[in-house]
Amino acid sequence: MFQPPTPSSTKKHSVHTNALSIQGASSALVPVDLNENTDNAQENVQNGEFLQAQSFMRHSQKLEGDLRMLGIKIKQHENNLNQLNTEKAKLDDSILHLQVTIGKSESSKAMFHHMDNSHPTNDEVNKQILQQEKSAAGILCQLKIRHGAQASHLTLTKDVVGIVATLGKVEDDNLSRLFSEYLGVETMLAIVCRTYEGVKALEMYDKEGCINKSCGLHGLGASIGRALDGRFLVICLESLRHDFKSLVPYAGNYVVDDAQRKLDILNPRLPNGECPPGFLGFAVNMINVDNSNLYCAIPSGYGLRETLFYNLFSRLQVYKTRAEMIQALPCISEGALSLDGGIVRSCGVFSLGNREDVDVRFPRPERSTGTDNHLIEIERQLKDVKWKKEKILEELKREQMLLDMTRLNFHKKKSDYLKYLAQSSSDATQVIYLEIGFLNLGDLFIRCFDLTQVVLIVLKWFNILGIYSIIKNTKDPFSLSFAVKKSQISLHGTALRFPFPDPPSPSLSWGIGGWIDDV
Repeated sequence: MFQPPTPSSTKKHSVHTNALSIQGASSALVPVDLNENTDNAQENVQNGEFLQAQSFMRHSQKLEGDLRMLGIKIKQHENNLNQLNTEKAKLDDSILHLQVTIGKSESSKAMFHHMDNSHPTNDEVNKQILQQEKSAAGILCQLKIRHGAQASHLTLTKDVVGIVATLGKVEDDNLSRLFSEYLGVETMLAIVCRTYEGVKALEMYDKEGCINKSCGLHGLGASIGRALDGRFLVICLESLRHDFKSLVPYAGNYVVDDAQRKLDILNPRLPNGECPPGFLGFAVNMINVDNSNLYCAIPSGYGLRETLFYNLFSRLQVYKTRAEMIQALPCISEGALSLDGGIVRSCGVFSLGNREDVDVRFPRPERSTGTDNHLIEIERQLKDVKWKKEKILEELKREQMLLDMTRLNFHKKKSDYLKYLAQSSSDATQVIYLEIGFLNLGDLFIRCFDLTQVVLIVLKWFNILGIYSIIKNTKDPFSLSFAVKKSQISLHGTALRFPFPDPPSPSLSWGIGGWIDDV
């Protein structure tokens, strides 16, 4: 059995004394006699205080664990909400694309239903162009009507793609009128060429720089009795680069599985992240392009939508009403139209007054049974997407409710935890107990009682709230090392008891004899 150290053994194990200091400590010293044997020190420990400390630590750890679990749940609910909001935004975009595809412009149909019969066909658009007697577009249109496909093989016209008004089609007559008014009759009658070689073929000059009236369109017009007078626009697709608004050709992505290769342009967003009310889509995607011009309209491989029409409309937005368009002004960067006639040319530039009925408009696409069946399928898809959105909204409501409840429980549990710490701190005894068992190395047998732990009972004057690790070091029979990580104190000894009869001052230091190293 272990015997208390004798004087000789005390000499054998040299005793050194250092000062144990705590940052901010004063010069006051409290001596502690460590010559008392281990049995006497063990008997002085009060079981009630020891159990009270254990109870405090267990309960505080339980409260900390509860707070940690609630925090994890809050993070999970927040992640779920973010994911659901992302899915909802994608469904909103899909709904907008589908509504535009099937012509879900109810206000437009109700307001202009009587104009449906006036929506021009391809032949009617050609007649409108021919009525522009002294225009370059009228000359080319008459040449095409008279000679058909052979006209495209002429040196003068082989690089000509067509006239703007004939290169796109619009489902709704009201939209056709709005687009024509926005572009203006001069742009609607513009001639579109693939390369600059085609532009040079349309007009030639003599040595003095004057127009040679016997060549190009001027000569062709004179030969068929349609003299060309005044200026006319020619758009060279190959030369379209960029302006101060946007890059041309469009270099972004396309709407997935869309036969018309519509441009996947990011929809406008209000500061709250929602799409503006009444937004129907972008004008560039409301133009139907013939299959022959969807791809490789120019040598680089781009079609007419990402070159010609993206140059003409850029990111022009379309809204149901003027009021909704005005409310969305913070989201409008490159102009907007409304179905009731409102026009925003650019930031801060508005077109006011009565609507102008342009003589040349985009034709309507030809209807077919296959097209009707396709629209029926699109309507089915729209219903399916709306149903999915309703389910997402229900999930969002449920997750938000769970998040609010979890946050409420977290704040309540946190308040209880802080109150418990404050109450325990005011009631606790200002005592540190360091207790160890007995070590006997004589017979290569170690017997250590389960008392080797450090019990900390709240020292609020030093703001030490917990013990995070205990490091045992048995380098000699009477030495055991304890590390209190939070307070940065390392203690070595057999049995230590530090009573504080009176509450210590905020700054305190004491001297301890025995196996104590100051850190």
